[in-house]
Amino acid sequence: MIFQQIVENKRVEVERLKKQVPESGLLRLVERRSRRADFRAALSGAEKRVRLICEIKKASPSAGILKADFDPVAIAQAYQRGGADALSVLTEEKFFLGSIDHIAAIRNAGIALPILRKDFTCDLYQVLEAAAFGADAVLLIIGLMSDAETEVAIRKSAEYGLAAVVEVHTEDELHQALDIGSEIIQINNRDLRTFKVDLSTTERLLPLIPPGVVVIAASGVRGPEDIRRLRAMGVHAALVGETLMRHADPAAAVAELAAAAR
Repeated sequence: MIFQQIVENKRVEVERLKKQVPESGLLRLVERRSRRADFRAALSGAEKRVRLICEIKKASPSAGILKADFDPVAIAQAYQRGGADALSVLTEEKFFLGSIDHIAAIRNAGIALPILRKDFTCDLYQVLEAAAFGADAVLLIIGLMSDAETEVAIRKSAEYGLAAVVEVHTEDELHQALDIGSEIIQINNRDLRTFKVDLSTTERLLPLIPPGVVVIAASGVRGPEDIRRLRAMGVHAALVGETLMRHADPAAAVAELAAAAR
């Protein structure tokens, strides 16, 4: 199963990184960081519209290479011009061809949008690493760590100035996320074990989430009609990736979705 391969590879990778870059070095980088964007605030507010989290990723196991001429900074700039509210940067290296350095490059280019580090977080080291390299939020997928470990990761994220985005796909996972105090929940419409996508996953789980929790719908957005459907459901934000990465003019694609989100 590809999902299990990704997670197993990530655990090995993290142990290697711990030896190469000790936590003490990452902590020094976190302490030197002057400002951090408010990811949660970017997804909420009085205006009733769907906020857009636009994803930067070169490839995926299910779709292959999405963009051969991949330039994360140029893509981030295009998303910003189009009206994105936040960015999601895929940093997994082996299967998605990502890199944590892409976050640093985007931040160093002066792009002010909040950045979510999207990866398979299975160790607290990755939370610290996200903060050190310039992210404003980190993704925590229910099931990759125990509930107790995920709860600690949420607390550590807050310590480092990061928002914790807790991802679920089933009703049981949603209850786990709520029980550990998740304040931002991402409903993944893609089953990571089969890669099947179904937007009705959000429709089914959304009514079970109490007021005050920010809700992100991820995967399955292929155009303005899907954004309008999510707006009718009442989600706070939508994470859009492959649709934008395949588009010849990502700024125009974001602008089109932004118009539908209002």
